[in-house]
Amino acid sequence: MLDFDLAELYEIETKNINLAVKRNSIRFPKDFMFQITDKEWQSLRLQIETSKGLRSQNETSKRRGGRRYLPYAFTEHGVAMLASVLKSEKAALMNIAIVRAFIALKQFAVSYKDLAEKITQLELKYNKHFADIYEALELLVQDKQEETDWSNRKRIGYNQ
Repeated sequence: MLDFDLAELYEIETKNINLAVKRNSIRFPKDFMFQITDKEWQSLRLQIETSKGLRSQNETSKRRGGRRYLPYAFTEHGVAMLASVLKSEKAALMNIAIVRAFIALKQFAVSYKDLAEKITQLELKYNKHFADIYEALELLVQDKQEETDWSNRKRIGYNQ
């Protein structure tokens, strides 16, 4: 996500996000956030204008003619870290939501692992039974086929 999108999400100004990042630079390695290049920004501006339309006049006037620097892009790790660095109520609530989501995913992973182990145990237990059933069905099909072959044979003798 871009810094100005996060500012809108957290209901703060973009400069406050960038100041918080500068004050806590050790918490934002390159895989958490980076500044996009001029070429990337030009491409994004074209996409934003065609997909969202131009930003409202009110928002444009706040920036006094547009950006003076290239925006920062945050990865999912950077967004999570930003939620813990910012001092707003919205950021605190977002941090709590992130922690809860992480715990829920961890619990799901544990239950998924347990379920996978149970399925594996059932497969081991019942594969032998299914193999026996399959073999019995094969024998029935073979017997039926031999019976059909016997009835279709050319008869010898007076009655045909």
